[in-house]
Amino acid sequence: MKEVDDMKYRKLKGSDWKPSALGFGAMRLPYEGDDRGAIIEDEAMEMIRYTIDHGVNYIDTAWPYHDKKSEEFVSKVLKDGYREKVKVATKLPSWEIEGPDDPDKYLEMQLEKLGVEKIDFYLLHALSTKSWKKYKELDIFSWLEEKREEGKIDYIGFSFHDDLDLFKEIVDTYDWDFCQIQYNYFDQRFQAGKEGLQYAHSKGLGVIIMEPLRGGMLAKEPPAAVKKIWEESERDWGPVDWALRWLWDQKEVSLVLSGMSTMEQVKENVDIAADSGVGVLSKEDIKLVDRVADKYRELSPVDCTGCNYCVPCPNGVAIPHNFAIYNQAEIYDEYEEKKKRYHKMKDKSKASSCVRCGQCEEHCPQELPIMDLLSETAEYFERDR
Repeated sequence: MKEVDDMKYRKLKGSDWKPSALGFGAMRLPYEGDDRGAIIEDEAMEMIRYTIDHGVNYIDTAWPYHDKKSEEFVSKVLKDGYREKVKVATKLPSWEIEGPDDPDKYLEMQLEKLGVEKIDFYLLHALSTKSWKKYKELDIFSWLEEKREEGKIDYIGFSFHDDLDLFKEIVDTYDWDFCQIQYNYFDQRFQAGKEGLQYAHSKGLGVIIMEPLRGGMLAKEPPAAVKKIWEESERDWGPVDWALRWLWDQKEVSLVLSGMSTMEQVKENVDIAADSGVGVLSKEDIKLVDRVADKYRELSPVDCTGCNYCVPCPNGVAIPHNFAIYNQAEIYDEYEEKKKRYHKMKDKSKASSCVRCGQCEEHCPQELPIMDLLSETAEYFERDR
């Protein structure tokens, strides 16, 4: 196992502080049964502290993660001297902000939940056309500066889920310290994408990466068609190696967040991070990754990353779970197996229970036509019943 000194550290533009290559995203912690709020605390505590003990110095959480329990749990992780070892990031819940008093209300609650006097990295969460317009009307920038002067926040940034043109507008509107974007080898031309990454970097922003494994899709044992491409390389790397090293190979990437769910994932990611670096991949490696991305696009019926912003559904539909088994059935040619799994679900959880209220689509960072995709999923698994 790598020692702490072996962790690689990156550059955050405009700062002397160096982030670890790997950051811990506290949104996919282990939990009991179907209750995302029931975090298995002993296990999750061991996982996060293991990463810190091995050099990780950035912990990311947010208001809605684990049914609003993630921030409180992170406060427990930070005890016993761990607060001094890490920077803590959380996010202002954009969808909850309606009036000028709301930002203060949520920031104060988050400071209390986290048990800290200052939030090191504070983000406007999941910026989109709608929330961006609202924030400009509220002059959120003056508020952010005021909170920084008060010592309640330090680095100011935003996370993003919309198109490239809006991303560039947001970058150019304020003197941000950093941004957080969804980016992986599958999503090079999605949302901000590679062009957005390079644009933000050129403007002096640190860039933090989320969804590096696309909700775990890029970490699974690959289907035969993808595996065949990987086997053309002489490198002894697994799917996670390829996905993470591809990101760390790029100088514009300040830090990669991983939402780890098991100690096995933690140890694997820490080891890869400790062996990462810019310029490690050859031109042939990069071409190979691009071919793998193209093959996955051919095989995937739904572009869901499993971020869970669309749940809870008011009617009880397990939206990401339905899409996950649909994708798995198609990508890995496991229709009969996944069909059985679908029909073991509670009726209210199935895709066919969607009443088309549209609430999920309002919260989807990918702007997926969720209602239509649920209908497609239901037809796929229930067509011969």
